[in-house]
Amino acid sequence: MAVTTGKSFAGRFGVHIAVLIFVAIWTVPTLGILVSSLRDKDQIIASGWWNSFASSSQTEAGRLPPASAQVEKDGKFVLEGNIFGDGAARDISAFGVKSAAPTQYPAGTTADLGDGVTLQLNADGGFVMTSPKAFEGERGQRVYYASSAPPKFTTDNYKTVLLSEGIGRSFMNSLTVTIPATVIPILIAAFAAYALAWMRFPGRALLIAVIIGLLVVPLQMSLIPLLKLYNGAGSFFGVPSKTYLGIWLAHTGFGLPFAIYLLRSYIAGLPREIMESARIDGASDFEIFVKIVLPLSFPVLASFAIFQFLWVWNDLLVAMVFLGTEGDQIVLTAKLNALLGSRGGDWEILTTSAFVTIIVPLIVFFSLQRYFVRGLLAGSVKGG
Repeated sequence: MAVTTGKSFAGRFGVHIAVLIFVAIWTVPTLGILVSSLRDKDQIIASGWWNSFASSSQTEAGRLPPASAQVEKDGKFVLEGNIFGDGAARDISAFGVKSAAPTQYPAGTTADLGDGVTLQLNADGGFVMTSPKAFEGERGQRVYYASSAPPKFTTDNYKTVLLSEGIGRSFMNSLTVTIPATVIPILIAAFAAYALAWMRFPGRALLIAVIIGLLVVPLQMSLIPLLKLYNGAGSFFGVPSKTYLGIWLAHTGFGLPFAIYLLRSYIAGLPREIMESARIDGASDFEIFVKIVLPLSFPVLASFAIFQFLWVWNDLLVAMVFLGTEGDQIVLTAKLNALLGSRGGDWEILTTSAFVTIIVPLIVFFSLQRYFVRGLLAGSVKGG
């Protein structure tokens, strides 16, 4: 009697839970970046993105009108108005006139500031300040207050980033760098992987060992020697140093070891019978490669394309070394880095810039994701 074996319910349930956990680990930070990129600057500073849909509380500082705005009423000099000059809807809970005690007085109460000067600040921002003597000075009284504001979302952050000078040009520069730097190593690695998997020639095993060894070479260690080599060759052939050709070759060199290793593992696992049948029919190695190996290897090619595209698109170091930071060649990551540097630590710019940079990689990933898992399992399972 045949016995049907399979995974238990607990095993399947555990796998599903693990998948959900990993999905959450990757999705939640991305969601946080998206939400933060749409929030108001002051609310980003005051609370985390998970509080985006609740009122945020924060302590702020404002300044009352100067002495020139005072009026005389009933023998006293009065300054009145609303501390929210922008008209924003906020609710004040407490206020003070010293930074050490910003919430010393509850909203709506009258604070005695000494020498007969009083200040009343209401919950809606309305204030009345009175004094028995005329106010003096060109700067008004500084006031601190704790306020709560309803959730506020805006697209101004995206306008600031996307409409900044040079962003469109840097976006096209990134595409100009990334697309060839993804296609070139795939073309070279596919030929090399087929040769190392199915062709016999002297030194093949040693070449495979060298490729595996190159996988652990740090980019930072080889970057400057590679730049000197390229500049030396460029001087000999009369090629300028800061060109797209240099960065294409650099990314090709850094990506080839992993590409050859990944593609060879997959191609070596293809059924031998197909290759032998094609050879019996008189097909050459090139015909076998083009008509049989490449169509069957599309999943692993797509997987490597995702990895290489993500690496090159998000790269900053190689682009600055081989391409420079000139306005007509600067890539998107370098441009956004310069934008952040010129604006200090503006959180709304940081989160918006981060989300802008991941839009294109997300499109590429979801376009090729159905081949991703099959490519990651390259060569791990062989038919009997």
